[in-house]
Amino acid sequence: MLEIANVRFDADSIDVARALIGVEVLVDGVGGRIVETEAYDASDPASHSYGGPTTRNAALFGPPGHAYVYRSYGVHWCLNFVCREAGHGAGVLIRAIEPTHGLDVMRERRRLIDARRLCSGPGRLSQALGITGAHDRLPLDSAPFELRPSPMIAEILISPRIGISKAQDMPWRFGLAGSRFVSRPFK
Repeated sequence: MLEIANVRFDADSIDVARALIGVEVLVDGVGGRIVETEAYDASDPASHSYGGPTTRNAALFGPPGHAYVYRSYGVHWCLNFVCREAGHGAGVLIRAIEPTHGLDVMRERRRLIDARRLCSGPGRLSQALGITGAHDRLPLDSAPFELRPSPMIAEILISPRIGISKAQDMPWRFGLAGSRFVSRPFK
């Protein structure tokens, strides 16, 4: 069993995505509370792992509890956490965090003052945390990553995923109820 910050990463991506809500994620001491995630699985046509292993998605087929970082549309880095067993191809996209640590660093990286918009979306979040391709395949239980257990029992909202063209109806998007830091409101 692989557990980090009271989250079992060898579990199903849906369970991991839900369990990550409220967990703090820091990269070199910069970060905050996870308020929005999306689950992806090898059987899911919207997942990068759907067609099998490639050079780009190799981390998804590696051990759970590691980062999978990819460039979206050649512009933005996106941070995912690998889950299930090695070889399966499942992960959780970290869509938004509530920034709590290193706000000045995040504001400088994003050239933005509004804390609500610093990390509200996977590209914004990765830019604010300084995530790049160099973070791909790194373990989540050692530097530069630090995951801290949620200090609260979170009320979690569920909706279909957003920003994808396949399997749009899957209710695999999770968010912290009442958070003003999510990328888009939950219906």
